[in-house]
Parts: sequence; structure tokens; C-alpha cells
Amino acid sequence: MAIFLPGVKKRNDGEETPFIPLGIFKLRIPFIHWGWEMTEMFQAMVMFVTGIGAIAVLQDLFGMSFEVALTIVAFHELTYCLHQIFGDPIIPGWITPAIPLTMAYIQQYAMGPERVQAMIALQLWVGLLFLVLGITGLAKKLLDIVPIPLQAGIILGAGISALIGKYVFGNVPGFGFNKYPISITVGGLIALYLLFSQVFIKKVRESQKLDKADFWVKVANYGMVPGLVVGIIIAWIVGEVPLPKFTSDIIFMPHFAEVWKTQSIFGVGIPSWEIWVGAIPMALIAYIIAFGDVVIGTTCIKNANEEFRHDEIVDRDPNRLSLLCALRNIIEGTLATTPTLAGPLWAAMTVAVTERYKLGRKAMDSIFGGAGSFNIMKFLSCLILPLVAIFKPALPVALSLTLLIQAFACGYIAMGLVRNNTDRGLAAVIGAALAVAGPAKGLAIGIVLCLALEGPKAFTA
Repeated sequence: MAIFLPGVKKRNDGEETPFIPLGIFKLRIPFIHWGWEMTEMFQAMVMFVTGIGAIAVLQDLFGMSFEVALTIVAFHELTYCLHQIFGDPIIPGWITPAIPLTMAYIQQYAMGPERVQAMIALQLWVGLLFLVLGITGLAKKLLDIVPIPLQAGIILGAGISALIGKYVFGNVPGFGFNKYPISITVGGLIALYLLFSQVFIKKVRESQKLDKADFWVKVANYGMVPGLVVGIIIAWIVGEVPLPKFTSDIIFMPHFAEVWKTQSIFGVGIPSWEIWVGAIPMALIAYIIAFGDVVIGTTCIKNANEEFRHDEIVDRDPNRLSLLCALRNIIEGTLATTPTLAGPLWAAMTVAVTERYKLGRKAMDSIFGGAGSFNIMKFLSCLILPLVAIFKPALPVALSLTLLIQAFACGYIAMGLVRNNTDRGLAAVIGAALAVAGPAKGLAIGIVLCLALEGPKAFTA
């Protein structure tokens, strides 16, 4: 049951959840316009481990302290909360498939201010693309003119980059499978089974048809987290990572001053024009990957609302979603840039929340309450030091498992896009070129190959 402040008037069945109009945005205040959902709150206290996995990337790429990295992650999680507060029902996430390519892109620059400037330029470009293409309606047009094999190659390249990078199977001592072979094997197998096994998916669907909320259905709602948790526990048991160390501190005090000095445009300065130009190919790649999530997320909410929840009118506006993604990327790129970027969808949790939403108003009063409670508690969990301490030693394992799972997903998504043998061959070569040669050269190779093998018609909508 949703928790509201005393005296709050709840919506009547068949109405839209109350809001304060702000142009395209609809301001909804927690506990007043939508109620707090305890189920999503408890889920967030486990699922936040995926978000803090970015700490390992930040420390490795920028050489920052754990506390500074946690500050950036917490700030990133805080921006997620803008969605339900300003009228969007989707649970946002990283632009996850782009992360390996983003890491390869920024590693071309020297450690220090130049690398941070490269990341700032990339994130601001991504924010600008969301802003301009979302407002003008050209987003769909851009995706239409990008050939299918090039789209597939970009996604496949992200998967290959994840696998050959040092965090998974790259031949770099002290990282990935070289350091955590047992925990990555066990955790990876469990996560891949729960997410992609046809046997398991069939078992879950049969339980849902019989209206049985059995153990495996509940496990499926947690997506990749069971694999992460088991992998981390195995890492503790076999000694691949040390056991957690707790302190007397309870609440984390963010290191804003250090972030401002080292990771903001005000601290490191405005990037040079060469850096701005160099970031354009990677920004286009990240946007192409992310735009598909706008469509997926909007469709997911639409189906749950129209087929199961006639008691609530849910306004699903892709333009609003694009503008919120633009806002998040611009804010983060200016104040606390991060290689995870600010994407439109966390598919696993959006699906998990909408599945409970489908059960009716008694289960979840409003989709905004479920998604909003999850996002706010996920942010707050980053500030609860005992929770963070549990997972801190095993964050490299969590990152390796996240990238492994993402690589698998990239593979099947890319192969699902292609239509014939020419497309498959193009996707494979473009993907390998992106993974090995980097975003700029890989994208150029992909465009040339598509023109050579399919002709100019490949780039017509």
C-alpha cells in the first residue's frame, strides 16, 4: 500500500495522477502527488549495488579516491529522481552498451585534466543531441537513416569491447577474469541463466500464466542482481576479495569540493576545440544506442498501463523523456562527469516495477510511486555507509559481471537486427573495427563499408 501524507486527496479511478503543470513537465511531489511504495524501497536497497559498480571505473580511469567516486555516483543517482518528479514514469539508467566504447575513447587522452575534459565534451555533446533532436523531432529520422548493419555493428562493437577489455577477459594482470576467475564464472553463469536461459524464461512464463508468484518469478524480477550477489559472496568465500570492513560512520558526507575541483568544467576548464571535435563520433554512437531505449521504455509503460491498469491515465511523452535525458547529461557533464552517461532506461528494473504495477492498484497505487520510490531510495542507499561497505571490496567483481552480461545482451540484440548474410558480415567487421580501432575510426570504417556494399540507398530512410 502506498504511503501518503495525512489528508492528501488521492486520484479517482480513471484519472491522471495529480501534478503541477510546468509546460511539457508535470511536477509531482513524493508523498503528496504519489505515495511511497515499500516494496520498491527494499528492492532499491539491494539493486543499488549495480550503480556503485561505476566507482571501479571512475577510480581506474581518473585515479580518484573512493570517496570522490562515490560522490559522483551518488550525484548521478540523484539525477535519476528528476524523472518521476517531473512527470516521466520510466526508470532511467546508464547508456550501458556504450560504456566499453566510452572507456576506450577517453583512454586516448592523458590521465588528468585532459581526460576529464574529453569526458565532459562527450557528455555535453550527448546532452545536446538529446535536447536538439528531441525538441525538433529529428531523433527518429536520425535512427531511420542509420543502416541496420551499422546499428548492429555499433552494438556488437560495444559487446566485443566489453569482453576484450581488461575488466572481463583482457590479458591484463590484476583485472577481470585474471584476478577473479571463480567469482566471475559462478556469478556470470547464474546471471546469464536467470536473464537469458530459455529454460528459465519458460519456467517463469508458465508460473505467470498460472498466476503463481513463486520463488523463481520473484528472482526473475531482480534481473542480474542475484548473479551479482552470489558472485560477490563466492569472491568472499574463496578469498578473491577481502571481507567488508565496517566503520562507526553511518551517513556518507559527499566530497563536493573535490569533485568541483577535479571533475567539473569549472575546475578543469573548457575543453579545447580539438577535444570537442574528437568527441563527436562517440557522442553519435552513444546517442544511437540510447535512442532505442526511449522507444523500448515508452512501449513498456504503454503496454502495462493500457492492458492492465485502466484506473490510471499515464502520460508517456518521448519528448519529455528526451529532454530529461538532455538535462541530466548537461548537469552531469558540467558538474560531475561520468563515463556511464545518463541514459533513458534501466530495462530490467522498468520491467520489474511494471510487472508489479500490472497487479492492480492495491499492489501499486501509481507507476510514479513505484518508480519514484525506487529511484529515491537507490540514491539514499549510496549515502548509507554500512550498505556501501558490504559491497565496497567486491566492486571490481560487480563491474566485471555487469560488462559480461552487457556483452551477451549486445550480441543477441545485434544479431536480432540483421536481416541477411551481408548484414551479418558487415556487423561483424564494423563491430570488430569499433572495438579495436576506436569509435572515430570504427564509425568511419562502418560508413565506408555500408556505402561500398549496399550503396547510397543504405542511408535513406
